[in-house]
Amino acid sequence: MRVLAVRRVREDGERPSAVMDSLGLCRTSIYPWLRRHNDQGLEALVEKISQGPEPRLSEKQRQQVRRWILGKDPRQHGFDLGLWTRRIVQSLILDKMGVELCLTSVGKLLASLEIIPQKPLRRAYERDPVVVERWRREDYPKLKERAKKLGAMIFFLDEAGFQSDPPLGRTYGLKGHTSVVASSGQRQSINVISAVHASGAYWAATYTGKLNAEAFVVFLRDFMKGRRTKVFLVVDGHPAHKANVVKDYVAQTRGHLELHFLPSYAPDLNPDEFVWKYMKNTGISKKPLKKNESLREQVEQDLADSSRNAILVASFFLTESVAYTVD
Repeated sequence: MRVLAVRRVREDGERPSAVMDSLGLCRTSIYPWLRRHNDQGLEALVEKISQGPEPRLSEKQRQQVRRWILGKDPRQHGFDLGLWTRRIVQSLILDKMGVELCLTSVGKLLASLEIIPQKPLRRAYERDPVVVERWRREDYPKLKERAKKLGAMIFFLDEAGFQSDPPLGRTYGLKGHTSVVASSGQRQSINVISAVHASGAYWAATYTGKLNAEAFVVFLRDFMKGRRTKVFLVVDGHPAHKANVVKDYVAQTRGHLELHFLPSYAPDLNPDEFVWKYMKNTGISKKPLKKNESLREQVEQDLADSSRNAILVASFFLTESVAYTVD
C-alpha cells in the first residue's frame, strides 16, 4: 500500500491528500513515505517482518538437543523418568549448555525440531532388534516367495482377552463434574483367538479359560476345516503353540499346515494385534455393557462385523509397523 500510494503521487501526479483519502488512511501518513522514497527508493517502502529477539541457542546447540532426544531415553542422561518432558529438556539444556529457557520456549524449540508429544510404544528389553530386522528383510520375504510357489496362504494368528470393565474412552461433560456412564457391575471376561490374511480373510473363535495345547489343536482343526489350499500359519512363541501335541497334529496334516514363528517379544510384527487394538478401541470401551447384556455376545458381534469388512482387515497389514503385502 505504501508503494502504491507513493507511485500515485510521483508517477501519476495525484495530490497526497487525495491519495490517502481514497485509501482511507490518515492524510499525514504519506509524507514520511515520500521522504523515505526520496532518500532510499521504493525498496525502503517494502514491509519488513520483525525477526524478534536473537535465539538463545545456536543451530549447533539446537541439533545437539535433537540428538539427545531422538532414539534416546531420559534415563540415559541420569533422569529417573523414562519419558521425555519439557521440564527434563529444560533441565538438560541448563546443565549441559548453561542456557535457561522457560517451558514455553522449550516447547517451541521442540516443535521447530519436529519433535512432538506422542504416546510411545512399549518394547521389551529382551527383544532382539537384529532378529526382528532379519524377519522383516529376509525371513518373511522368503516365506512369502515360498508360499507363492506352493500356492499357500499366509495367515497370522494371535489370542487376546476382553474384560467387561476396560478403561472407557473419553466423553464430553460439564467442567468440574465428572461424567458417569452406566454399565454392568458384574465382571465378565472372554478370550478370543483369530487368524488374518492380507487379502482380508478372517477367522475367529471365542473361548473361556487359559489357552493350552489341547485347546489350540481344537482351534487348529476348526481353522483348517474345509481349506483346500496349503496354509502357512505365523504365530508367536506361546508355549501352547510349541507343544508336542500341536506338532503331532501339524504332522498329521501332511504338509497342508505349517507353523512359522515370529521373533520373540515382537507383537508389533503381527497384524492380528492391530485387530485387537481396533476392537478394544471401538468395541467394549465405546459401547459399555447394558443391563443383562453378555460380553461374549457383544465381542462375537464385533468379530462378525470385522470378518465382513475385508478392507478393514487388509488395512492392518499396511501399517507402518508391519507393512506386509499380498500379491
